[in-house]
Amino acid sequence: MHEPTRTRTTEPARHGDPVLYPTAIRQPAMPLAELPPGVEIVTLPGGYRTLAYTQPAAPGPAPVGQPIPAWAKTTALLAPTLGGGIAAAGFGISYAAPGLIAMTDALWAAITLIAAGTLAPLLLRAGRGPGRGTGPVQHVTQHITASGMFGRASGTLNNH
Repeated sequence: MHEPTRTRTTEPARHGDPVLYPTAIRQPAMPLAELPPGVEIVTLPGGYRTLAYTQPAAPGPAPVGQPIPAWAKTTALLAPTLGGGIAAAGFGISYAAPGLIAMTDALWAAITLIAAGTLAPLLLRAGRGPGRGTGPVQHVTQHITASGMFGRASGTLNNH
């Protein structure tokens, strides 16, 4: 049998059809910078590029920026405040350092005064010895009695 012969077409290619061979697209002769307002190069569904009048795009609403989150504002406000506080603390410590040194010296002096006041009577008693006292120790005894809650109290005093 006889096979049919295949012919090659010179028709323009359909968009996305791999069997047909597209024809070459001619570029416009006019430079793009010279196009009048409202004229643009458009690509047609068949793949051709041509000049066409276009409608001007309607001005849409201006893009609205998203608001800044509250945590970002708080962080941005706290950062210089915290840094300033740290700087102020550093300056304060540098100015207070001589006073702090003097205060520690005064505290050590107060501690030695308290220690001397506590230890002095003990050392004086230890230095007297057994026979150098002011005399014999006196004992006093009291007996107090009262009758009733609001009764008058009476008592006796005994010296030994």
